[in-house]
Amino acid sequence: MTLTVLGIDVPPALLDKWVGWLAPDEQPFFLTPQQADELGLEGTAREPSFEDRDTFWSYAVDKSASVIVWLSEAQFAALDKPVRAQLVRAQVRHGRGSVPTVRKWQGVLGPELRAQADGHRFVWWKSLLAKHADEILPEIVSEDLGPSRHAEVTAWPTAFPRARELAGTFADGSGPNCFGTVMAAAGVEGADTVWMVREPFEEWLATHTVPGGRDDEPGTVFVWRGGDQLVQHAAITIGDGWMLHKPAQSWRTPRKIRTVAEVRRSTRTAGWRLTRHRVTG
Repeated sequence: MTLTVLGIDVPPALLDKWVGWLAPDEQPFFLTPQQADELGLEGTAREPSFEDRDTFWSYAVDKSASVIVWLSEAQFAALDKPVRAQLVRAQVRHGRGSVPTVRKWQGVLGPELRAQADGHRFVWWKSLLAKHADEILPEIVSEDLGPSRHAEVTAWPTAFPRARELAGTFADGSGPNCFGTVMAAAGVEGADTVWMVREPFEEWLATHTVPGGRDDEPGTVFVWRGGDQLVQHAAITIGDGWMLHKPAQSWRTPRKIRTVAEVRRSTRTAGWRLTRHRVTG
């Protein structure tokens, strides 16, 4: 069965990957050295994958939580319940992602969910997703995101044929981002499959665009910069008031079509400044 998430078809193979990214066989728990010592847990020298980083927000975790403990579901379940409760509460305090509330999900997963940790918060494991992945994953992926409106586009720009191919798709993992999506739509081969950092995007912007462009014509690149002038986000128009963009590099965020006005509203951030650039080739 193919699910539709944010207006995009998600085949079973991709849904299976989502399960693995939301609930990997081992997941990181972040603790201060004192907490790790008190709970009797040891850290592991292991780098999170791109998907781990985006699932668990490792980039946003409090720096005081410098000990990373990797646990499997069996290892987590073997801990005494008071230890599990303290461990999960610590994740909330330190800003780790994917520590949902029991209240939100016990209607789907049952009252026994309260027994996992402190009765208020829990962490995802594959056993929890086994029977409900097609119900849980679409809601998690859709959270705080508007749908892709690619089905409403009636005229696709012939000068940017890859825009239609990319619109309404999820990347095969974390990494592919807004910069690569814009470059790929403009014809840069392979740009949509990598984590495109600022420097190559800036080089492409300098050599393949000129300042200006119209919002209602294809090929206008919107570039948002912070107060330090570093580029923060980019999107590209496809004509008739439509725009292609990828909100973030996370596996959860698709390449979507939204109106220019919708993209501008969703990217409005204090201190960011918008400029326009017209693709020249």
